[in-house]
Amino acid sequence: MEQRSRSARETGRADDAGTRALALLMHAAFFLLLGASLTRFLLRHPGEARTPWIIGLSVALAALYVLGPVLGSRPTPRRLVWLGVLVAVWMVLVVLAPSFAWCAVPLFYTGLRILPPRAALALVALLTLFVVAAQLRLAHGFDPNLVLAPPAVAAVATAVFVHMQRQAATQAELIDDLLRTRRELAATERREGTLAERQRLSMEIHDTLAQGLSSQQMLLQAADRTWDSDPGTARRHVRTATGIAERNLAEARRFVHDLAPADLAEGGGLDAALHALAARETAQAQGRLTVRCHVEGAPHTVLPDRVQSALLRIAQGALANVTEHAGATEAAVTLTHLDDRTVLDIADNGHGFTPDAAAGPPGGVRGHGLPAMRARLRQLGGNLTIESAPGEGTVVTATVPGHPAAPPIPQDPA
Repeated sequence: MEQRSRSARETGRADDAGTRALALLMHAAFFLLLGASLTRFLLRHPGEARTPWIIGLSVALAALYVLGPVLGSRPTPRRLVWLGVLVAVWMVLVVLAPSFAWCAVPLFYTGLRILPPRAALALVALLTLFVVAAQLRLAHGFDPNLVLAPPAVAAVATAVFVHMQRQAATQAELIDDLLRTRRELAATERREGTLAERQRLSMEIHDTLAQGLSSQQMLLQAADRTWDSDPGTARRHVRTATGIAERNLAEARRFVHDLAPADLAEGGGLDAALHALAARETAQAQGRLTVRCHVEGAPHTVLPDRVQSALLRIAQGALANVTEHAGATEAAVTLTHLDDRTVLDIADNGHGFTPDAAAGPPGGVRGHGLPAMRARLRQLGGNLTIESAPGEGTVVTATVPGHPAAPPIPQDPA
């Protein structure tokens, strides 16, 4: 789109340059014809009484013609008065010296360029009539060619100029349509980019802050229930909730910085981040859940940051679901590096569920988890599979190709 818009601007500039070149050519032709007509008169009629008038009118006609570009090209009242005076002086010259009729061709162009179509055609007809009369005065006898040739030339010149004007107007409309379409497309791309960024932020918040706040709520509720009967356990719950709050604070600061997961920002790559995640989830569960992490193989190349971030967020979301919904006692996070893809498995021994039932519209914040996982993988050209059945646990598998697709980037309309 940008290339087509640039081509349209270049075409518009080329048309403007062509119009200016044609105007300069007509100006040069006018002065050349005026000078030739004056020279012819002085050579053939030296010393006549009308000679000073011819010279004065020629100078006046040249001065008037030079004044035209100063007044602009729009049909303003001053411009119309100027054109009327210019044509009147030329007519007087043609009456006194018929050879000045050759200056009519540049005047055709001036009238067609300034006047409305009907007025311009009337002016062309009047000028043509004066040219025919002047040619007949110069001829020694009646010549049909002198009667027919000037109208034919005027008709051809007028038709060519009108056709060029219509083409220029059509092309200007097309350029305007193209530029308007480009602006609309740019606005659409900005809106799509904004929606995509909102979706990405919602997934980031869901996989980090929302899950952390949910865990804190559960721990603080548990601490409140056991505060009187088992103060030690209640304090452990509070300390664990404090640790989660510190982690969420680090994630929030990371959002402000560059939205990269805090575990990845600490160094060590995806493998270390997954091990840290498993250890943290085990500690937060306080004996109710044990999470183990396994890494098989090694990547042939370093995984792009967006792939590592997406897989870590998927692991966080899947383990959050295990903690809150599965009722599992054990979970395993397995990262497998294959030749053509990277596979992340999160398995648990919980009570399972029916995947088709969970594929419907999400209800509430927690229902955002699986759609967010699929959206992340879709941006990378990967896919998500869920194997589960009531009473048989769950396995969530995220697969990313070896050369993940680049995320869509909205274009700048500038």
